[in-house]
Amino acid sequence: MVAIITDTTASIPADLIEELQIELVPYYIMRNNETLRDMVDIQPEEFAQYLMTARTLPTTSNPSPGDYVNSIRKLAERTREIVAITMTSKGSGAYQSCKAAVEMVCERLPNLHIDVVDTLQVAMSHGWSVIEAARAARRGLGIKEVAAKAREIAAKARMLQTNDTLRYLYMGGRIGKAQALMGTLLNIKPIVSMEDGIIVPLGTARTRHKAYMRMVDLVKEKVGQGARIKIAFTHCAAMDQLEILKEEFTKHFQCVEVLVSALSPTLAVHSGPGTVGLAYLPV
Repeated sequence: MVAIITDTTASIPADLIEELQIELVPYYIMRNNETLRDMVDIQPEEFAQYLMTARTLPTTSNPSPGDYVNSIRKLAERTREIVAITMTSKGSGAYQSCKAAVEMVCERLPNLHIDVVDTLQVAMSHGWSVIEAARAARRGLGIKEVAAKAREIAAKARMLQTNDTLRYLYMGGRIGKAQALMGTLLNIKPIVSMEDGIIVPLGTARTRHKAYMRMVDLVKEKVGQGARIKIAFTHCAAMDQLEILKEEFTKHFQCVEVLVSALSPTLAVHSGPGTVGLAYLPV
């Protein structure tokens, strides 16, 4: 059976990771003088509590080629076909690290076949690609079909997200202090998505509820009222708000599969506590 490798930023629920036998490669978080493995040494809830009082943001780093080599060698003990699926290459070096690892391993194991997929996505838009590829593998499809499924889903999935505060965008150097202060005073909730592998703004709202309704409208514009979708709701220390967002979406669409997951600590660094979002997949 084709094996699947991905990284922790996919933010896939733990039960699906286990059920679908997905091999996870962790990102790294550098906090003060310690290096933490994402979703191994630090978990979402604990990390979100830390971020709420942090004066400076930790930094993050993608897996090294060596990290991927170790995972590939582990999987090579039971299969000769592997599909590796990474977050957008335009926002991280994981894709390049994985490609380098594949070259190194295949020099010594020439009978090993590995396809590396750049999803040009993040969070559960990336995660849906991994999940559906793993399901295809479990149905007995070969490496070409599994990799094609991963690319197909990555192209169809779409992420929407809103942040509770602009503080973390400021701390991460993405906006200036004046913008962050003004945004906080005006209670601005930014709405972002991803296009062609890059985070893009889709507007702002003055309240959380207005942001949620705008997100509903944005999905309607793409797929239509009442469309059948698979949807994954994601959050960072905002489960109560996630439930409100979930309720709004289930009113307007036929949600044939609903997942809920916390953003991995690596992604939480850049979005901050209070973040809620979704990744939907038309079916």
